[in-house]
Amino acid sequence: MIGNLRLTTGMAFALLSLNVATARSEPAVSVASDWVKGLDNKARLVAGQAVSNGQTGLYAGVEVAMPDGWKTYWRSPGDAGGVPPDFDWQASENLASADVLYPAPHRLHDKAGDAVGYKGGVIFPVRLTPKDATKPVVLHGKVEYGLCKDICIPVEVDLKVVIPPDVGASSELTETLARVPQQRPRSGVDPKLAAWHLDQSTEKPTLVLNVETTSPDNVDAFVAAPGGTYIPLPKRVSNASGKALFEVDLSDGVDIKDLKGKPLTVTMVDGKGQSEATITLK
Repeated sequence: MIGNLRLTTGMAFALLSLNVATARSEPAVSVASDWVKGLDNKARLVAGQAVSNGQTGLYAGVEVAMPDGWKTYWRSPGDAGGVPPDFDWQASENLASADVLYPAPHRLHDKAGDAVGYKGGVIFPVRLTPKDATKPVVLHGKVEYGLCKDICIPVEVDLKVVIPPDVGASSELTETLARVPQQRPRSGVDPKLAAWHLDQSTEKPTLVLNVETTSPDNVDAFVAAPGGTYIPLPKRVSNASGKALFEVDLSDGVDIKDLKGKPLTVTMVDGKGQSEATITLK
């Protein structure tokens, strides 16, 4: 009887030890908020460890899903106008900084003109820095963005997710970060700004961009200014021998005086990759 009791107790202890070991060996996972559904779209937060430029860090992502035919906008919406996304993280807890990144956009044509943005869906990655890395981050964001098909609808969503300090890896965020333009283009893969100059020899000051690319027929270029200052979309004027030439008419709806001395971001996208460069007009 005593022997059986000892055997049973020993088996129970072994089973308990096995359960504890199994629980401890379970890998950490990424996290996501519930979807917030609106008219013809839905949005949520995803978060986890992700890799960018070979380095692992803590990231979140604002994911927006839309039906076919709908679009949302890049940080500079383009000539047709639109609502650029806006992110407010002030209600978050244990958050030192949140840096929103933008995947490479596309030029979108419709009856109103050319816009710059995304169709079908997009994830805006957010690089996070906790105040205390040993504690959870409560990421709470108020996000505004434009949703457009035949008409444009301003959307505002309230998103919240708790990110534990041991949050797992997110392959989804790593894949998205691979589509974010970088300042150091990969040789033979990403388009890059080979040269640029400001032509003020005529009444129309023109920014000239010479983009080196392995896909000159597919490359596109966009320019963004600080504070959302409008800059017309670049127009392709030629392409040959691995380069494409773009011109930006800086007399069209913009005062060049407002741009001089400010850093402008040139984003280049082709069928293989993407990159960006910072230039300053003088």
